[in-house]
Amino acid sequence: MTDPAPTANQLPQHETARLLRLATYASTSVALLLIAAKLMAWGASGSVSLLATLIDSMLDALASMINLIAVRHALTPADKEHRFGHGKAEALAGLSQSLFIAGSAGFLLFEAADRILNPVTVKSVELGIVVMVVSIIATVLLLAFQQHVIRKTNSTAIRADALHYRTDLMVNGSVIIALLLASIGWPGFDGVFAAVIGIYILYSAREIIITSYDHLMDRELPDCDREKIKQLVLEHPSARGLHDLRSRHSGTMTFIQLHLELDDHLSLMAAHKISDEVEQRILSAFPGSEIIIHIDPLSVAAQETVPDFNPQS
Repeated sequence: MTDPAPTANQLPQHETARLLRLATYASTSVALLLIAAKLMAWGASGSVSLLATLIDSMLDALASMINLIAVRHALTPADKEHRFGHGKAEALAGLSQSLFIAGSAGFLLFEAADRILNPVTVKSVELGIVVMVVSIIATVLLLAFQQHVIRKTNSTAIRADALHYRTDLMVNGSVIIALLLASIGWPGFDGVFAAVIGIYILYSAREIIITSYDHLMDRELPDCDREKIKQLVLEHPSARGLHDLRSRHSGTMTFIQLHLELDDHLSLMAAHKISDEVEQRILSAFPGSEIIIHIDPLSVAAQETVPDFNPQS
């Protein structure tokens, strides 16, 4: 199982909300535009590989609409019933997208098998190629914007959406090859490439499932981030140790909690001041995180047997 993505350099909440909304609007708009173009090209050519990419775009549009709803819900501030916010709505959206992807891949493999066994001459190859080139250009532009949003927000939903469109680049490129080969040789090439696309689409759902599952199950941050947190804590001159470090992602939020070990003789005010300073050190490296620090006297911590376990090991 792969580690979750590292924590992003997060922006103020209102700027994060603006970027996430723009990303979902852009994704939905591009998907609808590509559906219209590919529907026209498929109707003219009858190519099953074009049908494959049309189905993929239709699912992208549906997934983008799900993202639009999920992101809006995830950005809802914490309330009395949801004290940790609504960030897991993004992971639920990612999980539902993976189911749509798997279903589309199964349908596509069925159609591809039929076309391999019963080849059909592809028509209007030039129109199909033009539509694929336009699709590639639009997808590249969308991906560039999505990657910018992911770097700033570390959004699970946008990351899953971007995976769809990275897959689309390979799909669209392979369709161009399939159309060219089908026009100069055996029409069965169209079905073969459609089958390859279907298998790749099915495989691509794996990453979305893993990421969404990790967020829903509160998987720990990657080892490198945990070690960085430990280093930041222990660099404080008054810190004598730490234990029971726990962390998780929820939407665009990162939650970190730990037990800080301090000298026994410190006053409550002094210990509180040190805790605040340690918290600021962590926040400087993980902006926008929610951090909870429990203070333990060193003599008490020495008697405890709670290990600083790492579920990733």
